[in-house]
Amino acid sequence: MMSNPEVASIGSDRIRVFVSYDRDSDGDLFELLAEKASKQSCRFEITAHSSGRPAPESDGALRRAIREADQVIVICGEHAENSVTMAAELRVAQEEERPYVLLWGRRERMCTKPLTAKSADAIYSWTWEILECQLLTVLRAAWSHEQLAELSRQRLARAGKPALANTPRSARGKPGGTGRLGP
Repeated sequence: MMSNPEVASIGSDRIRVFVSYDRDSDGDLFELLAEKASKQSCRFEITAHSSGRPAPESDGALRRAIREADQVIVICGEHAENSVTMAAELRVAQEEERPYVLLWGRRERMCTKPLTAKSADAIYSWTWEILECQLLTVLRAAWSHEQLAELSRQRLARAGKPALANTPRSARGKPGGTGRLGP
């Protein structure tokens, strides 16, 4: 049984996304994305989005909404680097290990990343083809990762060793931890 949300959504109809954007400056961009997501042929659905108020990173509702999404779409506009809300949302996505994609919101203007974006994070041109390709690529990688993890668990079970999935995250990879793979 697959417990990884990315993997579970491959078999479902649509990819669940959280959308982070600057509500003061880029509400029109969110509305455009929401309109497209409402179409039957769209491969993703918006399950949650920016609240517009700065939320502490420990805000349970924000953390839960991001955790329940398969991925996070970050719409980068001219003022993304100044948005405290966007920075907090992206930080929570990183902490929750949710994949995210940064979209260049306005073609004719200079767009910026939220302050918590990594320097290696690319901002992708916003076309429907690029967006869907990015979302599906991440899901395929997660699915492959889950398949490999399942094979590893089966190999360990045959060898009579405890499975890594049952090992607490804090014990993995540490001396004396039971999650060590290999000799």
